[in-house]
Amino acid sequence: MADLSADLGFIRLKNPVMTASGTFGYGEEFLPFFDLDRLGALVLKGIFKNRREGNEPPRIWETPAGLLNSIGLPGPGAAELQEIIRRLSKLTRAPIIVNVCGESDEEFAEVADIFDAMAEVAFLELNISCPNVQRGGRCPAQDEMHSFRLVKKVKALARKPLMVKLSPNVRDIAAIARSVEEAGADAISLVNTFLGMAVDLEKRRPVFANVMAGLSGPAIKPLALRLVWQAAQAVSIPVVGGGGIWTGRDALEFILAGAAAVQVGTLNLVEPAGALRVISEMEAEMKRLGVASVSGLRGKLFA
Repeated sequence: MADLSADLGFIRLKNPVMTASGTFGYGEEFLPFFDLDRLGALVLKGIFKNRREGNEPPRIWETPAGLLNSIGLPGPGAAELQEIIRRLSKLTRAPIIVNVCGESDEEFAEVADIFDAMAEVAFLELNISCPNVQRGGRCPAQDEMHSFRLVKKVKALARKPLMVKLSPNVRDIAAIARSVEEAGADAISLVNTFLGMAVDLEKRRPVFANVMAGLSGPAIKPLALRLVWQAAQAVSIPVVGGGGIWTGRDALEFILAGAAAVQVGTLNLVEPAGALRVISEMEAEMKRLGVASVSGLRGKLFA
């Protein structure tokens, strides 16, 4: 049997496959489909301090080999999510990761503080990269100094490990990755969605009220793979990679490019138990290739 365990330094996962925030709800929705214990970890949908309604519809638009979304980060608010996590923790032993959001640096810090205090939460993912809020798709992760200040602010109060989710919509991913590492991040995850848009030819209008939306799915995999490789070359902290992972082979390519673990996202929306298939396919591919462990493949790309 291949050793699928993944070492992030601050936690060792039974396998390297996590769900990606925004594609797996709050975990409870997937309980009818499979045993969550089989996941390496599960990342919950992004959460703000207070309840949010999200963007007006349409919110989803299919593209060739991909999906555009302008959901707008709706959610129940931090207090209600605390109750959800308490229930969920009784139903799975998989590490629970909270994706922390904020409209301001202060809100990011407040939300992080709330979930940092919960024993049921394994660690935090600081989502400084979501492009679906207002401001024309702008986010803290597009600015080195803002990224540094925000991560440093949250890290100063957080006792749990902090993974920072980066944006692909930047000129120099290595510079951003280094800035959050310097600020104290324990790991980084990437990529979030790429900015795109859709138009309604008949109405001669953009499909989405915000005009721009986030592109995910297999279409972005080559771009995401390149960014993960560049980030892994730039930092010494673990990189969790994702973007268009559909098969075990896809996941192993990210590991080979330097990722310590991976996140499966859009696949969850079309194949609820798809993450488990990815895990089993990884094991089969490793056996075929004669690779004994995930750690033995990590970062071994000849470039």
